[in-house]
Amino acid sequence: MTERTPTREGVIAAAEAVAAILPPTPLLPVEIGGVRAFVKAEVLQPVGAFKIRGAWWRLVNLTPEERAGGVVAVSSGNHAQGVAWAARRLGIRATIVMPHDAPAVKLANTKALGAEVVLYQRPLEDRDAVAAALIEQRGGTLVHAFGDPWVIEGQGSAAIEIAAQLGRGPSRIVACCGGGGLAAGLALGAPGSAIHPVEPVGWDMVGQAMTAGTIVQAASDAPRTICDALQPNATKPINLAVLQGRAEPGVTVTDAEVRSAQRFAFDTLRLVVEPGGAAALAAALAGKVPVDADTVIMLTGGNADPAAFAATISGTD
Repeated sequence: MTERTPTREGVIAAAEAVAAILPPTPLLPVEIGGVRAFVKAEVLQPVGAFKIRGAWWRLVNLTPEERAGGVVAVSSGNHAQGVAWAARRLGIRATIVMPHDAPAVKLANTKALGAEVVLYQRPLEDRDAVAAALIEQRGGTLVHAFGDPWVIEGQGSAAIEIAAQLGRGPSRIVACCGGGGLAAGLALGAPGSAIHPVEPVGWDMVGQAMTAGTIVQAASDAPRTICDALQPNATKPINLAVLQGRAEPGVTVTDAEVRSAQRFAFDTLRLVVEPGGAAALAAALAGKVPVDADTVIMLTGGNADPAAFAATISGTD
């Protein structure tokens, strides 16, 4: 993987590239604990998630030779759809390595966008090893879900949008966090804002890495979580390098808190938010992060499994 370092200048360039093809997602007012703050509705992106930002910026920066060779990505679903969407628009072949137990809606959407899907067994197989083997066999460029400098910059484009919509930099951005691509991008894109990464209990690999100052692997007996999009085994050095000493201490949320946030978003904002996309809102509602009038909470994904979402909304899960 390239040694290129993501920069704020790259985030600004990525924001211009994203703005050329996608309208800004809404910044919606929301009242939490008597305080009026905002949510950034990335659930309304064409692929239902913020991942389209990093995918687009990465793919438009491929060389002609790299475009001809195609791309390989690893994802439980949202990055998969972002890469597939960008690849189809640019005429690039895309192969996506996805877990066998990824939500059916995400598998179906990725295939519908024209990508080839290769399944791996989670947690028995290492997804990065599966992707590496595919690249060795077929060629292609790896588009990593979070440990790629262009992907990080692309995700950070949301911060540029937020500042333009608010008319100022937010005091803080609360972000759902898996591998740390979004949190790192926001840290670069909003240098004056506090960045709060929020992860599922037992899967706080970014929070633990920031505390330890080094990469931490997920425990072999890590608990199950409904946040399928937030389960990487570890963050990457490139993400930790941006976040170390910059982001706020990591926060974790429970499945119950996440479900409450999904119900809140549906009842209050009329938005469908998948579990992983509701983690930041869950932390705010649970009082685990401070909220003021200039706080922006990222709603990062809306690709919810219909049956699971219906059970959550009805309170029968």
